[in-house]
Amino acid sequence: MSKKRLIQAKWIVTMDDDNPILGNHGIVLNNNIIEAILSPKEIKKSNFEKKIVLKNHILMPGLINLHGHSAMTLFRGYADDLALMDWLSNHIWPLEGKFVGEKFVYDGSLLAMAEMILSGTTTINDMYFFHSGVAKAGIKMGMRTFVGCSILEFPTNYAQNAKGYIEKSLQEKAKFKGEPLVTFTLAPHAPYTVSDETFKEIVNISEQEDMLIHCHIHETETEIQQSIERYEMRPFDRLEKLGVLQANLIAAHMVFLNDDEIERTQKLGLSISHNPSSNMKLASGFAPVSTLIEKGVNVGLGTDGAASNNRLDMFSEMRLASLIAKGCSKNPTDLSAYETLKMATINGARALHIDDKVGSISVGKHADIIAVDTSKIENQPIYDPISHLVYTLGRENVSDVWINGQRVLKNRVLANVDIKELHKRAKSWQEKVIDYKG
Repeated sequence: MSKKRLIQAKWIVTMDDDNPILGNHGIVLNNNIIEAILSPKEIKKSNFEKKIVLKNHILMPGLINLHGHSAMTLFRGYADDLALMDWLSNHIWPLEGKFVGEKFVYDGSLLAMAEMILSGTTTINDMYFFHSGVAKAGIKMGMRTFVGCSILEFPTNYAQNAKGYIEKSLQEKAKFKGEPLVTFTLAPHAPYTVSDETFKEIVNISEQEDMLIHCHIHETETEIQQSIERYEMRPFDRLEKLGVLQANLIAAHMVFLNDDEIERTQKLGLSISHNPSSNMKLASGFAPVSTLIEKGVNVGLGTDGAASNNRLDMFSEMRLASLIAKGCSKNPTDLSAYETLKMATINGARALHIDDKVGSISVGKHADIIAVDTSKIENQPIYDPISHLVYTLGRENVSDVWINGQRVLKNRVLANVDIKELHKRAKSWQEKVIDYKG
């Protein structure tokens, strides 16, 4: 049965370069698809049984978080103000060894997805263990979820070696076949935790199973130096030699790239997840985002996990990304508001190979849409809604969210989860972690 309804707003930001802003237009949803975009005159002539009028809002595509570790939300604030390898080796990995299991991952992912939906994020490209927990949380929340299956050489609570991680990845993928909002990806952790043989196998499986690859690459200078000492080449060269660097790869971070690597990134068709808050908090450095975009590289935005960022807020990432780019280049025209908004929407969709479905408001695409309320006094006046989305408005202004046509947030109330229950789950894990920490 058709479920047609109209959503009209003061502005629609389409992410269509030829017509990015529409005033007082309406979006016709037919089940989960955008069936039409109507002008004010066409709306007056139409008759819809269900009509939502948002007089002070911007309608725009849902934000796409291109790199995250959802379950790690339960470690938010546990080990702050540390360098990456100290943070990982001495704090996070021991903590994961103590607590991470199916229930931990499900509860942590629910908490993260609630935060993300409240922040206007409709798609998460995740990377973690206990993949059923992530997938089930995505289904529960109605969130478009890319389940990144972490692969390492060393044992964790989930598997004993690379072979075990890969086997479980494919087993879990098969369990969720046919789920419209769940996609599985292969997620080798990083060049310093994955062997040549394992990377080769991942490339083969990626081709056989038509799976994207998601990997941390060139995140720190230490990683590069260690690779030169061990392999006599930079990680980029090693991964290119192994066939990892191709158009089905989402490379998280890519902070330290020389000019030659930037050129090759474009030629190889790689997509990059830029994670400015995490990069700054872990003092990893500043990725050459302006140069990458200027060279034609597809760059999206990610939050990373809440354990290394502390908030899963794509509005913060947009503002920070643009300001860092301008500050680093000393050029105020670098990474404009519109270019930054593309990173958080259509560029992320391209990286995930779903730009035919989401990432812009266009007839025939799936209805992943958010409504942003501009009415508060601190947001006045408004001359350019795109500028406002990047530099002025925040996640607290997101009022409504539709994912695949389903309204999962209505007037800042989540549809699919009880907030009180989430509080209980978070507190329960917090008490366990505190007891462990002593």
